[in-house]
Amino acid sequence: MSEVYGTVLIVEDDASLRRTLRTTLTALSFDVGEAGTGEEALMRLRMIDYEVVLLDLIMPGMGGIETCRAIRRSYPRLPILVLTVRDSEDDKVLALESGADDYITKPFQMRELTARIRSAIRRYRAPESTIEAPLEVGLITLDPVRRRVTRGDVQVHLTPREFHVLQLLMENAGKPMPHVKLLSAVWGEEFSENREYLRVLMSTLRKKLEADPANPEYLLTDSYVGYRFRDK
Repeated sequence: MSEVYGTVLIVEDDASLRRTLRTTLTALSFDVGEAGTGEEALMRLRMIDYEVVLLDLIMPGMGGIETCRAIRRSYPRLPILVLTVRDSEDDKVLALESGADDYITKPFQMRELTARIRSAIRRYRAPESTIEAPLEVGLITLDPVRRRVTRGDVQVHLTPREFHVLQLLMENAGKPMPHVKLLSAVWGEEFSENREYLRVLMSTLRKKLEADPANPEYLLTDSYVGYRFRDK
């Protein structure tokens, strides 16, 4: 019997697509569970320790966005990969702001989906940062132990991926962080050229942290290089 690579929960109301995904991923040594609704997904997550969730956005009952938010509240580090036919930037931003870690548009190639699942599981299993002291720059404070971010006295709620990017930038405050380095660290090396993910995530981070997102004080762009967090 081959070694199980990781545990995956497919949340999709299309039974035919669920079966196809389950058959393919099982053949690739994943342990796969299924849920046809958001409500069923939350029930299964309470019973089984999954390492990644594949989530459709268009479902009856509890919709995909509401399900995403509910999963993120209860399982802060669990990777959520959204699978959907919606491909507008607004839809991507809404999914990411609701707690999704990745956004994959249907139809998709199984090779690409599998690569993203493996990358998500590797990040999920990776040890937490060894830096334990809170990071403070201006009004922004990031506590890596409590995984808490505040702006002044107000707590800012971030997705796991937003938290990861912010932590990398704050740990290197004042230093330019290249696009490739950020993408490789947060999404995996196979996505080091996909700058759209990083651009969308930085946009949502600025909306949450900056007084004026159009003229950021903390999350700065280094043209043609990447991003940097304001120096202390």
